[in-house]
Amino acid sequence: MYMKLKDGKSKVLTLSYDDGVVQDIRLIEILNKSGIKATFNINTGRYLLEEATREKFYGRMKLSEAKELYINSGHEVAVHAVNHPFLERLKTDEILTEVLDDRRNIERQYGTLARGMAYPFGTYNNEVIECLDKCGICYSRTTKSTENFKFPENWLELHPTCHHNNPKLMDLAKKFVEGQSKWGDSWMFYLWGHSYEFDNNENWEVIEQFAEYIGGRDDIWYATNIEIYDYVKAYESLQTSVDKGIVHNPSAIDVWFLHQSKTYCVEAGQTLCI
Repeated sequence: MYMKLKDGKSKVLTLSYDDGVVQDIRLIEILNKSGIKATFNINTGRYLLEEATREKFYGRMKLSEAKELYINSGHEVAVHAVNHPFLERLKTDEILTEVLDDRRNIERQYGTLARGMAYPFGTYNNEVIECLDKCGICYSRTTKSTENFKFPENWLELHPTCHHNNPKLMDLAKKFVEGQSKWGDSWMFYLWGHSYEFDNNENWEVIEQFAEYIGGRDDIWYATNIEIYDYVKAYESLQTSVDKGIVHNPSAIDVWFLHQSKTYCVEAGQTLCI
């Protein structure tokens, strides 16, 4: 058996962007136009004050702006620690406070479960990973580019494919779109960054061209980070007979798989006899 993705697809694209800055407004407009989904990692201790005025459209959002943008957007809001510290430099209780308070704030402010995360500065150690597990965080993105499309071995060390400033971005996108695993494996393209970088580098065309090229394709599943995590775990929870002729899905998610060159779907809570 090989895992297939939602609707029997073999490829999934996901993005994550950090810090909750006003440039996310333009980014979401670009992504929505191409049907692409992303995860936005928020520091709930660093909103711009509601009474503050801006000299230019730049920097972090006010809470009211962030709620208007992200709630009901179809995108995920995830943890990035309250104050964006180097977590590995903190004491255990401080790590737990940074993560749990950010999770609690997000859940109260946006009315959603916050089970995912991105490491501030991309830095962490084993103690940080242990703390995340205790806080109910099920995945956390690093900043270590793999330049491949493999799913993570450890979801608390979720390495992205690349940053949007990677000079190989469009080559990787083309390989993802046109290629296919000869072993039947599914592929995940994971892009990350900060949307303020497009203003800093005056290169919004990078994400516009990427989204226009890779978006709107029938053979790609466009998903948030948590949607992919939950799907993979649902696949891993499948129970099978020895010869794979009987497959039971105990999860609440429909799951697709490849068996002897044929794709099957076993619906949530159902048993499939092949």
